[in-house]
Amino acid sequence: MGSTIVEKIFSRKCGSDIRAGEVVMTPIDGAMIHDITGPLAIQKFSEMGGEHVFDPKHVIMLFDHQIPADSLEAAKIHQYMRKFAAEQGIYNYDINEGVCHQVVLEKGRAAPGEIVVGADSHTCMYGAVGAFATGIGSTDMGFALKFGALYFKVPETIRAEVSGKFQKRVGAKDLILAIAADIGADGATYKAIEFAGKTIEKLDMAGRMTCCNMAIEMGAKAGIVPPDKVTWAYMKGRRKMKPFDLASDVDAKFAEKRTYDVSDLEPQVAIPHNVDTGLPVSKVAGIHVDQVFIGSCTNGRYEDLKEAADVLGKKKFHTGTRVLVIPASRDEYLKALENGLIEKFVKAGALVEAPCCGPCMGGSFGLLAPGEVSLSTSNRNFRGRQGSTEASVYLCSAATAAASAMKGEITDPREV
Repeated sequence: MGSTIVEKIFSRKCGSDIRAGEVVMTPIDGAMIHDITGPLAIQKFSEMGGEHVFDPKHVIMLFDHQIPADSLEAAKIHQYMRKFAAEQGIYNYDINEGVCHQVVLEKGRAAPGEIVVGADSHTCMYGAVGAFATGIGSTDMGFALKFGALYFKVPETIRAEVSGKFQKRVGAKDLILAIAADIGADGATYKAIEFAGKTIEKLDMAGRMTCCNMAIEMGAKAGIVPPDKVTWAYMKGRRKMKPFDLASDVDAKFAEKRTYDVSDLEPQVAIPHNVDTGLPVSKVAGIHVDQVFIGSCTNGRYEDLKEAADVLGKKKFHTGTRVLVIPASRDEYLKALENGLIEKFVKAGALVEAPCCGPCMGGSFGLLAPGEVSLSTSNRNFRGRQGSTEASVYLCSAATAAASAMKGEITDPREV
């Protein structure tokens, strides 16, 4: 019997034939911590008697959730982590680069066939390059920092086979919202989701990142796209690696297979207060929005900003709607700046912020007051996620966000 891509990755790391369901102690290739989860992970590392991290070159540290420090407590946390990085010889990206998941991939800190863990649930985004990447808790991270390995129960895999051609202004975010609505919030619990098929093969890396980023919203342990020419083109200049084949065998055993055809897929909007509530935009069009957030590790890349700018054209955003644009990283910000997108957004009435998580987690700025409505390109719309528990958050693509920001209400981007 053949193996899934996930089974192959674990087999390569363990040096033996590993199958889904087995519990194995596996070496890791990278461990990522940021300013929210990092302090507790460091504390657990110390409680376990840790004196030196397993390999400072494989520990990834940066700050993105509360930057620049927005409180005295945040400043103390940053100080604490900077001291740890200096003592351990860890390179700290600090506040300089952007959102952790985008930075990890941009800097080549995750690669095909590798196992990377992060103290953040959306670590699964690194699966876009064919890595097995998963979020872990701070205690597990403390262990990983000390030993450079971790116990894993190798997950079964759900294969999502995608075919068809997207309509204009419909794309990866609409696809993953539709898949989440189909599988459900817990339909892939402790499984991996393999995104495959002709449509996925034609997706650029930005779209693949969007899909893998939101695998966790179905309970998945990981999301992964088999590496191909798109992957290796992205890795070029980021890592010195020779391309190699890594894909599930035709006779691999999957937990289940699901098929999707995007030909007739409409722009999707997930309604409050869960991610698996995606509906065609026509079902919710006309709902007033107080704030539109275009950014996050899900949809804050240049491709997303370009999509929003194309929808905007020469028009302006609605005066009754606050528009926050936050590129996912310094690199993405510079691309947008050099191509005139930042100027366009500012002239249209948006507030453009430096690369960071922004209102996504509700821990910094851009929070919602009771009764307010946000339309966001981020990945979660749980109650209280972006401020008040009495506020509402809808999720959508960058195209839908831009169209809605222009009208002041949820709008089909194909109609703008």
